[in-house]
Amino acid sequence: MGSLQWIDYLFLFSIFSIWFLLLYNALLTFFGYLYFNKISQIKLDYNKEMDYFPLVSILVPAHNEEKVIEKTIRALLRLDYPDDKIEIIVINDNSEDKTGVILEKVKQEFSAKKIKIITTDQSNGGNGKASALNLGYQKAKGELIAVYDADNTPEPMALRYLVQTILSCDKYGAVIGKFRTRNKKKNLLTKFINIEGLSFQWMAQGGRWMLFNLCTIPGTNFIVRKDILEAINGWDTKALAEDTEISIRIYEMGYKICFMPLAVTWEQEPENLKTWIKQRARWVKGNSYVIFKYSFSPRYFKRKKIMLDVYYFLAIYFFFLLATLCSDFVFLIGFFTKIKISLPGNFFIIWLLAYLMFMLEINIALTMEKGEFNRENTLIIALMYFTYCQLWILVSLSGILSFFKDKLLGGKNIWYKTERF
Repeated sequence: MGSLQWIDYLFLFSIFSIWFLLLYNALLTFFGYLYFNKISQIKLDYNKEMDYFPLVSILVPAHNEEKVIEKTIRALLRLDYPDDKIEIIVINDNSEDKTGVILEKVKQEFSAKKIKIITTDQSNGGNGKASALNLGYQKAKGELIAVYDADNTPEPMALRYLVQTILSCDKYGAVIGKFRTRNKKKNLLTKFINIEGLSFQWMAQGGRWMLFNLCTIPGTNFIVRKDILEAINGWDTKALAEDTEISIRIYEMGYKICFMPLAVTWEQEPENLKTWIKQRARWVKGNSYVIFKYSFSPRYFKRKKIMLDVYYFLAIYFFFLLATLCSDFVFLIGFFTKIKISLPGNFFIIWLLAYLMFMLEINIALTMEKGEFNRENTLIIALMYFTYCQLWILVSLSGILSFFKDKLLGGKNIWYKTERF
């Protein structure tokens, strides 16, 4: 074999990077599976024996949510938690539709329930989810703050599981639950999203918690101690991924964020590609902000858990993206030009093994959810690699480029609210 060409180095970089992340995800899947087995042994009624019920304030940020808000509020009113120990605070944030009218109707219908409505206009609202949440928690009376998005329908026991878990350990600053796709049968896209949530999202949470006692707050279905929010001055209004960003600051205070998958909420996911791309690009852009806010700050270098989480997102959104782009570039160069890889070996076998590992990891995750491990979903996973996952490359590029454009040109982060159906 002669000296290596530039294309060989690109190929080696992409192969080692992709396989490293595949094996890391396999590790998370394995420990996520162990955590699932551990949690599944808990009796579903174990927290019926709670003898202390702290006051919980539930925050629901809502901007133009007329299509979903009533269903969400009714689901929150059905939570299995004492009426006098719960308050629901809806931040009707500069809505231009019938959100406010619907909220008033529900409030009058359930006058005995504690429903508070904070209404903003252009002068004091419309600045995104983080700003709305800050308005909400400052008005909250509860010692614990729960957050649900306006399209969520939590299961009746969800709040009990979150409260019971956070009370079980003083070191738990927050506890997160699991979300499921409410409209998963709508079309192929929602089926992809459902599988993504079960595997890449909650499986990674379970594995990271089991391995490192680390979890990242999602945008919904979580509970946090109010005194922590007061100590860190709430959510960062510059962050589009306000959930990821606040997780880092909770770690910094020395607290843990625990994962309790028995606390389940059902949420509506995007039903068309345009909405999905906008939502996911916002995720990438928001997490890019978090990465650059914390990756290069010397004060965090010695905080291993913080940096482990930051580098986890760096690997997903930058390292893996670069490796995938290099892999695709090498393939296209080899297909359309005479430049070929000079390395010996059957690279089709390497790719095939990676593809099979991808399918195996996701199928293992699906076995943990009743009714999800079936022939249809196995076929969807086989298709997912070539379609949905490739779209993630475009979404990641879009989000990263938008982040750097705003950073260089001084643009303002605009929070895109996911369209409801």
